[in-house]
Amino acid sequence: MAASIEGTPIEILHLEDSLVDHELALYALRKAGLRFAAQRVQTLDGFQMAVSSRSFDLVLADYRLPGFTAVEAWDILETFVHAPPFVILSGAIGEEAAVDAMRRGITDYLLKDSIGKLPHVVTRAIEVSRMRADKALADADLAASKQRLAEFAAHLQESIEQERASIAREIHDDIGGSLTAIRFDLSWIERHGSGPELQAHVASANQMLQHALGASQRIMMNLRPAILDQGLMPSLQWLLDGFSARTGIRAELTGGPITVGIPRALETAAYRTVQESLTNVAKHAGSNEVIVDVSAANNVLTVEIADNGRGIPGNILKTTGGFGIRGLHERAKSVGGWLDVTGRNGPGTSIILTVPLFAERKA
Repeated sequence: MAASIEGTPIEILHLEDSLVDHELALYALRKAGLRFAAQRVQTLDGFQMAVSSRSFDLVLADYRLPGFTAVEAWDILETFVHAPPFVILSGAIGEEAAVDAMRRGITDYLLKDSIGKLPHVVTRAIEVSRMRADKALADADLAASKQRLAEFAAHLQESIEQERASIAREIHDDIGGSLTAIRFDLSWIERHGSGPELQAHVASANQMLQHALGASQRIMMNLRPAILDQGLMPSLQWLLDGFSARTGIRAELTGGPITVGIPRALETAAYRTVQESLTNVAKHAGSNEVIVDVSAANNVLTVEIADNGRGIPGNILKTTGGFGIRGLHERAKSVGGWLDVTGRNGPGTSIILTVPLFAERKA
């Protein structure tokens, strides 16, 4: 808008071929105490020139003018990005024409017989237009904020995966190497030492060493599973086998085989989604079975994790939504997909990751 109602005068463009009607409109506005500046044009060319050369707070137009109607003027005005409100002030406009005008997006209309209401119509039109503009600006800011948040979440996920891979390499190179060297030393002591007490200590140390080696390998696999290099299905099968061994919960992998290429980032996102879902199953579900189904049909990867546990009440899922579920949603968005969580206040919860295989990935 060129001006606000409370600030500088309202800028009005009046499309009117009758000077008398123009003066009557101005009189009605002055009588109401409105501060305004008005410009009158009579032709369609003059109207187009006026709206192209400067901005107005409101357009006031007669409906029927020589050779054209206000609708044709509106067709010109609505092509502008920030079109001002458009009000028809006419001596005669049929109901059908009025309905058509409003349907096209014209702000309001008023009969000249009711010109005393013009100040109210003008101020209301400007206020509504300003509120819409403010809402559009707020919506744009919100959309930009959501986009920045999504980009940050994607960057954070990528940074976390890179850090996990770095830590896994350090564990393998440093801790793994040191533990292997300790094993050689213990083997030497076991071969060259004597006495039952020494041998008992060596055996105990070997047991602790074996535990440390197993723990380091398990931590490395959780941080960055090398098995991912073999493909998504083998990785998920290894994950489910380990889950069953640790928890006693039956875990089955169905679907496949996958015959299309899957980007590494998407494989990692699918693997992490299943991994975190299984953690939730073990902690909260109280189930004795979980099924992971994977399909890659019609260039869409779908991974569903379904358990037969106590479920999640729908109202809790909608109102509270823990950070674990939110994290899964953000992970899905980071690879151009989405996540659906179906929780019932009864047996079973289903988590479905859906990702177009050739969607544009977020940076």
